Amino acid sequence: MNQQSDHAKPLAGYTVVELGQSVAAPFAGQILADLGAEVIKVEKPEGDDARKWGPPFVDGAAVTFQAINCGKKSVVSKLRDLEELDRLKKLILERANVVIQNLRPGQVDKLGIGAADLLPLKPDLVYCNIGAFGAKGPMSDRPGYDPLMQAFGGIMSVVGQEGQPSVRVGPAIIDMGTGMWAVIGIISALLRGKATGRGGMVDVSLFETATAWMSVHAAQYLASSEIPRKVGSGQVGIVPYRAYRTVDGELVVAAGNDKLFNGFCRALGRPEWALDPRFIDNPTRVQNAHILYPLIEEEMLKRTSREWVGILDAQAVPCAPVQNAKEMLENEQTLALGMAQPVPGASIPLIGLPLSFDGIRPRSRHASPALGVDTEAVFSSI
Repeated sequence: MNQQSDHAKPLAGYTVVELGQSVAAPFAGQILADLGAEVIKVEKPEGDDARKWGPPFVDGAAVTFQAINCGKKSVVSKLRDLEELDRLKKLILERANVVIQNLRPGQVDKLGIGAADLLPLKPDLVYCNIGAFGAKGPMSDRPGYDPLMQAFGGIMSVVGQEGQPSVRVGPAIIDMGTGMWAVIGIISALLRGKATGRGGMVDVSLFETATAWMSVHAAQYLASSEIPRKVGSGQVGIVPYRAYRTVDGELVVAAGNDKLFNGFCRALGRPEWALDPRFIDNPTRVQNAHILYPLIEEEMLKRTSREWVGILDAQAVPCAPVQNAKEMLENEQTLALGMAQPVPGASIPLIGLPLSFDGIRPRSRHASPALGVDTEAVFSSI
């Protein structure tokens, strides 16, 4: 336990007040909690909406909530009750190093607990706003959710098959990505505060995260004036670089340079393709992808995914089967890394942070808290 605390809890001693619900702010809070911070989650009397985002439910709440709220304390506060609001404000001023909030645009300012109100009273506080469309601009006061931002940020325009309806990326990449940017901003501000003694305000938003994920596609458009298109499991600008059907499943092959393409051709038993002028280098392969891909697909349908993995590995060509959640969790690599961790008080293991310190992965101290379980203890301490 001491080794875990010493090596994998770098934020021990910091206190974070999370005025958040749904995914983005709670995910940021859980990252900070797993890194050792005391995270006090402030919930409305009926609780974070994510508690009801099911089925499935486990340990009294939806698994969505359980997966991103481990290691926290839960307190209930009626923000429209002046006495409870004053108590919350006192908690922040006396104990908090960090505040994270993703309430409706403008709500914290109306309540007097926004950055403009608190930073003059506590200059070393780091105050992180997680918004929808950003801190300024004509849409700054609008709410937003992950699927809306996948659409508005352009991501859905490049996901799926050409000519087919747009599809959303399954994981909440905008919400969770925004939570990650929040943590990066918070830790950066805390480091700056070590030198200056001052905190400050960090602003992140779902829309800004969405545009950041579109960095390469945006650059491609700016350079060519061509609208990036949907390429299914492939990648714009690299061929061959996608999934293929096999006898029993799907296999992704990433032959991202000429050497790998040569190896892929040998694995397919078609070494002559590497010398074909239509496929001689990546630019020509991109231009002739409509010719090359059907040829590859025909060959890939002749063997199972396992057989192809063995053949491609022998040629040092990167490949991976398309796994479902069960297969991913049971894979020997997942198990070796200990990605799915037992959490004290939780009925199921949960995915841990994707980082380690000196070979030690941070662990959640306990399962997600029951609604308001820490209200009395936390507020009696101020």
